[in-house]
Amino acid sequence: MASTVKTAISMQEELFDQVNKLAKELHVSRSKLFVMAVQDFIKKNESQDLLSQINKAFNDIPDSDELKVHNGMKRKQIENLERESW
Repeated sequence: MASTVKTAISMQEELFDQVNKLAKELHVSRSKLFVMAVQDFIKKNESQDLLSQINKAFNDIPDSDELKVHNGMKRKQIENLERESW
């Protein structure tokens, strides 16, 4: 079983009241609600980091060698299509 630690946080009273209300509605303790919220926040942050990495990979601009290969493939495909009897 994982060990637990206690922590104290400060927040505005209005937010504290909302936390209490939501915990009661969900039938969980305040501590459990905070754990759930932090876990969700971490998951969303990890997902955002992953999405940023994926976007960065797809924003990769082809270098001159890649462009030469691409253009050569394009020419070959055009030649092949011209030889086809439709």
